[in-house]
Amino acid sequence: MVKKGEWVRIHKVILEAAERTGKLPADTQKVPLEMWTKGYLLAEAQIGDEVEIESVNGRHETGTLIEVNPAYDHDYGKCIPELLVIDKQVREIVFGGEK
Repeated sequence: MVKKGEWVRIHKVILEAAERTGKLPADTQKVPLEMWTKGYLLAEAQIGDEVEIESVNGRHETGTLIEVNPAYDHDYGKCIPELLVIDKQVREIVFGGEK
């Protein structure tokens, strides 16, 4: 059971694929418009329940409870050695190469 007031993430489908505008690229038209957002749970619930949250700026949203205490899990990918060389070249061009 997730307690009221816990920091959580919810998910909600805003528009199904069929409801989206025809002015989108073809691959985008094939998928729903989805929302993931975080906030404080307003009532006790379980993962998978439809819940209401309050965001840090006071906005109320509803959606399916998917995670408690969500962490940032993105990164910038693997190191690309060529970019290290380009970084040095750009610094030389922009700043004259001297620190």
